Amino acid sequence: MSSAPKVILYQISRGPRAPSFSPFALKLETFLRMAKIEYENDFSVKRSSKGKIPWMQYEGEAVADSQFCVEYLNRKLNIDLNSHLTEEQRAVAHAFRKMAEENLFWCMGLSRAENLDYVKKHIKLNKLVIWIGTRIYLSNTIAHGIGRHTHEEVLHIMEEDLRSLSVYLGTKKFYFGDQPCETDAALFGLLCQFCWQCPGSKGEQLVNDKFTNLVEYCERMKATFWPDWEDCITADGTKTATKQHENLINGTQRHSKNIYIRRQITCRTMIILLHLHNKYRSQTTNLTQGNQ
Repeated sequence: MSSAPKVILYQISRGPRAPSFSPFALKLETFLRMAKIEYENDFSVKRSSKGKIPWMQYEGEAVADSQFCVEYLNRKLNIDLNSHLTEEQRAVAHAFRKMAEENLFWCMGLSRAENLDYVKKHIKLNKLVIWIGTRIYLSNTIAHGIGRHTHEEVLHIMEEDLRSLSVYLGTKKFYFGDQPCETDAALFGLLCQFCWQCPGSKGEQLVNDKFTNLVEYCERMKATFWPDWEDCITADGTKTATKQHENLINGTQRHSKNIYIRRQITCRTMIILLHLHNKYRSQTTNLTQGNQ
């Protein structure tokens, strides 16, 4: 076994039809596989210093935000999955990633809200936490701007983003040809959610009926980098993801700790969450009254 340091990837628990409900966690884990970086998962839902998840530790150094994690590892380990791209292609790849992560992501979340019962069923968190988290998320969409639009307008924005991704992909194997690049990890992480983890939504309908090459693309990425996919999902809760707790330090000790952390929803935590919800609601009310 290699004695080289490993990345510790902190993320939420395994998903029902894809390895994570989080497109950013799936992006980062896919990148680690593409770059052949050894890693182990920590599913304790421990958040970063920025209050975000996923994040990682490498050689004792904590790095928050999925893209900053990618860039850190690129520098630290001299990795460049974009080495085959021209400068122009790198710029296009960057623009597509930003469109997906800063715009389409919010559309996906609102699309997923069309069937929130599915999310509640498969995310192992206290129902009150999910309720408050949902309200905070919706408030954040107002602050972002996407939440100011009507439902029909959001669907239109989502369809145009998916159309752009579909048209540019065309019949290519990956987004820039026969060899995948860094941006493929990000786009795969997000598109997977539309394909498999937004059941009954307009987003799912669009990729399956109008933009079918996006589903085919996800299947290729899955076959290439996730040969153990079925071991990393719960199949709508019908089985345990056998790689839910892979590479655990101290075996069942961390498993027990993870369960303990998830279940300990203290009064103090709930007060903080309620305070944040009220704060965001107040801020977004003021924003709504301000400039569009």
